[in-house]
Amino acid sequence: MNASLPKHTTGVDFKAKQLEFTAYIKDPFNNAIPEDVKPQRMEMYRELFFNNVVGFLDSNFPVLKALHTEKRWFELTQDFFAKHSSESPYFSEIPEEFISYLQNERHNPDDYPFLLELAHYEWVEMALSIAKETLPSVVINTGGLLLQQIQLSPLAVSLAYQYPVHEISPDFLPLEVPAQASYLIVYRNQEDEVNFIQTTAITYRLLQLVDGKSQLVQTCLEQIATEMNLSNSGSLIENGVEIIQNLIEKNILFIQKDQ
Repeated sequence: MNASLPKHTTGVDFKAKQLEFTAYIKDPFNNAIPEDVKPQRMEMYRELFFNNVVGFLDSNFPVLKALHTEKRWFELTQDFFAKHSSESPYFSEIPEEFISYLQNERHNPDDYPFLLELAHYEWVEMALSIAKETLPSVVINTGGLLLQQIQLSPLAVSLAYQYPVHEISPDFLPLEVPAQASYLIVYRNQEDEVNFIQTTAITYRLLQLVDGKSQLVQTCLEQIATEMNLSNSGSLIENGVEIIQNLIEKNILFIQKDQ
């Protein structure tokens, strides 16, 4: 007796079917509906997946969305949905995947020149708001600050952008690179509020020096003075101490305990 598979499974390439199914869901404008699947059912699947992804983009990039017409925002999000292969299976990491897409895959001359920088800025705010890290214990005494070891808060990020991303809105769209870069610190404080402050190139460099490791205040300021070729570093050190005290008060910098 010759054994045979049931007719409904004979010759079916399930992998090919899966790829056909996925291709339509990701890009129904350039892929046909899989055979033997009702169009209404495919549309339901398509809307379910696409709307979930776009919902995360809408909520995490509100300024970016506000700068686009409904049509252009749909085109941008659809292009991301169709072309980007996410490394993470988690919906909460969709915004980070979107940044990767803008940086590595998006090449549209009609986009705003600040598109990637603004998206990154909005993503940092979101990432800090949900970060699981905790702030170190606060050391109030800042006496003899030059000889104190300081460290950067795990909930603070120092940023440098070509464009003033913190000012961009539908009423302010800078299309040319300004003469001066924008230096920002985005941080979460003890009350779990995410804030930002505009700062300077010197403060940006200071936070680079203490990012990921504790450093002696005097050593940091002297290094910056050397990099700036200052013959008299006294003024910079004096101003630097004042800046550091202010950053400690904002929970951006912390004095290392048990020195």
